[in-house]
Amino acid sequence: MHEGVVKKVWVKAVPWDAAAVAAAIESGADAVVVEEGRTAEVRRLGRIQTVAPDGDLRIGEDVVEVEIGGKADEEEALRLSRAKTVVVRCADWTIIPLENLIAQTRGLFAEVKNLDEALTAVRILEKGVDGIVLHAADPAQIRETVREARRVGERVELVTARVTGVERCGTGDRVCVDTCAALRLGAGLLAGESGGALLLVHSQSAERASAGLYPFRIDAGGARACVLLPGGATKPLSEVAAHEEALVVAHDGSAQRAIIGRVRIEKGPLLRVKAEAGGRPVTLILDDAETSRLVTPGGAAVSVRGLEKGTEILAHLRPAAASGCAGGR
Repeated sequence: MHEGVVKKVWVKAVPWDAAAVAAAIESGADAVVVEEGRTAEVRRLGRIQTVAPDGDLRIGEDVVEVEIGGKADEEEALRLSRAKTVVVRCADWTIIPLENLIAQTRGLFAEVKNLDEALTAVRILEKGVDGIVLHAADPAQIRETVREARRVGERVELVTARVTGVERCGTGDRVCVDTCAALRLGAGLLAGESGGALLLVHSQSAERASAGLYPFRIDAGGARACVLLPGGATKPLSEVAAHEEALVVAHDGSAQRAIIGRVRIEKGPLLRVKAEAGGRPVTLILDDAETSRLVTPGGAAVSVRGLEKGTEILAHLRPAAASGCAGGR
């Protein structure tokens, strides 16, 4: 099952704080909250959405802030949430008001001061708020909070699959995806011949004898293979493009978004990996190369050339209705 969505993270720089805005831009935050008249200064630092009385999202029109001090404030936040994005702030920060609001509404943001508050807010009732507004001055704390809040925002359920066979299938087109992120060991993309059954394909962050490491790169599979994207959508690998977002999944099921920097389609010898998980077949055509690796339940990378019958690898199974692969442009 594909769970949750990546949380939105805004950084509040009120009063004006150029260092906080720069850290928000560098860390990939979704927006900065600033005072009226500061949007031009934000633009000089970089491209990012602004939330302000005169910003891209206008405070008072698109976004409202509600100080929660009692039940009446909770009811007002609920009323406003029907038409606007609501940012709630608690003078005495506790999870009780957020629990009440999360259970009854969507589009809710919580203002927080540090990483601990941010992680609590995005995990409450297993659903969490839809976004956080971080009001902190330390650039290092801003970068860490943005990274960690996004990491817990989306999870993918992984299961153990067992290899049933590996067969050569001639020469064809395979897709190499370069992301704008250094992937850690045990992480990669989920791809499969069917959109309903996918294998976790490891990045080139594992040691190999023939060349250096490329932790941003995944030899993801044959051109027609389906790849899982943020939000649970799938797309043929041949249609994935630079500047889109990929969903990077780790062996523990945690997931995060990564911008795609480049996609290359090249001809080469191919292998078809066949496996079984939960009584369902899981197959994927991959490049017949040392760099093509899958992920074991323990997070290790195993080359397709080293697969044997019974080798355990990680897979993701989706409902039968999701077995197709959206595509066609």
